[in-house]
Amino acid sequence: MAGEDWPLVPLGELTENLDGRRVPVKENDRKPGPYPYYGASGIVDRVDGYLFDGEYLLIGEDGENLRTRQTPIAFMATGKFWVNNHAHIVRGNHRADTRYLSYVLSQTDISGYLTGSTMPKLTQGNLNRLPVIAPPLAEQKAIAAVLGALDDKIELNRRMNATLEAMARALFQSWFIDFDPVRANLDRNQPSPAASRHPLPLGEGRGEGRFALDPATAALFPDSFDETALGHIPHGWEVKTLGEVIELAYGKPLKAEDRKNGSVCVYGANGPVGWHDEKLVSGPGIVVGRKGNPGVVTWAHGDFYPIDTTFYVEPIGACRSLYFFYYALSLHNLANLSADSAVPGLNRNHVYMSKQVIPAQPVLAAFDSQIAPVFAAIHANEEQSRSLGTVRDTLLPKLLSGELTVPPIPRAE
Repeated sequence: MAGEDWPLVPLGELTENLDGRRVPVKENDRKPGPYPYYGASGIVDRVDGYLFDGEYLLIGEDGENLRTRQTPIAFMATGKFWVNNHAHIVRGNHRADTRYLSYVLSQTDISGYLTGSTMPKLTQGNLNRLPVIAPPLAEQKAIAAVLGALDDKIELNRRMNATLEAMARALFQSWFIDFDPVRANLDRNQPSPAASRHPLPLGEGRGEGRFALDPATAALFPDSFDETALGHIPHGWEVKTLGEVIELAYGKPLKAEDRKNGSVCVYGANGPVGWHDEKLVSGPGIVVGRKGNPGVVTWAHGDFYPIDTTFYVEPIGACRSLYFFYYALSLHNLANLSADSAVPGLNRNHVYMSKQVIPAQPVLAAFDSQIAPVFAAIHANEEQSRSLGTVRDTLLPKLLSGELTVPPIPRAE
């Protein structure tokens, strides 16, 4: 039995509903902690307590995303977590696999079950009436295992990239904010030559946040500080306005309906928004939110198309390190430089007046050589995740229709 022989069953007959255990907590009353706090579309905060511990399916109860589906309306939550009253919480009963239900709901049309003209709402009653394809439990588990393996690898790549990004930021902090190599030179505390093999943080004997440097790299840094308008900075480094070292160039309009599917990433004010077959800017590069989400700084790994809600960065001075500018701009709190209007917008003239410490060119070259491999690894993981997501999205309807079948997972003896 497969495909057309699988019945449509109301979701309520396949799940246990746990909405009664939800407890909303106002933002001002939340205490920071390690546990995710979920809303209708995912994690909205982290708190010091949890309501659930295990594997559950969260389904948005209200919000515009129920119509637009910009993010999944149903998503898994595992481990210890808290849920507010904007997400239904269910798990499969003896007839259903919870993770399978998350996949089938991603293909389910819920538009006829929404109420509310201003704010869409999926009531518990209507949620329970949603018809879902219900293969035998063994087939459900097999489908979930195939698709879940792809999603697990995507999640692993995401965590790996978060670690790589944290290490790159830590290196920037050490070199250009805390000036650790300069302080080490000042203290005549030269690192060991053997450390040259380790461009990432080393905790043994150097203190948290320190980076081991080979003698040649350490020698690129001065051993004293100069007094400037920004305080003490390494000797020989300069203080310039951002307007002296970068231009914030305007992106161009590109409506969603005018985009042609391709390999060029399209960027809006808050990051990637789609794909196109023609570039506006040769990558890599930096995109800065201009309208809507002003000041958001995003890295573009390859050729890209920034739309008219963004700026993109073009170095205009001797400092050409886009890696340096990416982290430097991220620390400038550009959102505070937005113009007052109905739609917040970043005033680039205000940005241009901000001051920035510019390191010596040999130090920037050394920074680029350490960061480039890290960014290459991040990009490779992102590309792999994109390919895996395409495979998953292609397999999903074929598995649900029975066009493709997978052998059931053998029962444990």
